[in-house]
Amino acid sequence: MTALSRTELARLASDLRLACMRISRRVRYESDLLLPPHQFSVLSRLESTPRTNSELAEIERVSAPSMKRTTNCLVEAGYVSRADDPQDGRQVILSLTPEGLKALRRIRRHRDEWMLQRFEGLTEQEHALLASVRDVLLKVASE
Repeated sequence: MTALSRTELARLASDLRLACMRISRRVRYESDLLLPPHQFSVLSRLESTPRTNSELAEIERVSAPSMKRTTNCLVEAGYVSRADDPQDGRQVILSLTPEGLKALRRIRRHRDEWMLQRFEGLTEQEHALLASVRDVLLKVASE
C-alpha cells in the first residue's frame, strides 16, 4: 500500500474523528436511560479515588456551581456520599457508594452490550479489521 498524501490523511482523520464522535454519542445516549452522561462521568471519576467538587469541576471542565448541582443529584440518588475533609474543614470529600459502583458497572455492561450488538452484524473480515485497528486507536487516544 502506498503512503497517503497529506490531503488524504487529513480526510481520513476527519472521517475517523466524526465516526468516533457519533459512536461515542450514541453509546452514551442510547445504551442507558437511568443516568445522564454527565452524572455517569462523575461516577467514573470517583471510582478510583474520592475527590472534592472543585477537583471534579476542574477534571470535567465545568463550573463549580454546575458540579455541585450534579453531585447533589448523585448524593440524593444514593450513588455518592459526602464526608468532611480531615485536612480542610471547608472542603467536602465525595466518594462512590456501593450503589454508585453498582450503577457504574451496570451502565458499562449496557454500553458494552450496545456495542456488541452492532459488532454481531459485521462479517468475520470486519471483526478482524476492528481487532487490528483497536491497538492503533488506543495509541492515538493515549497521546
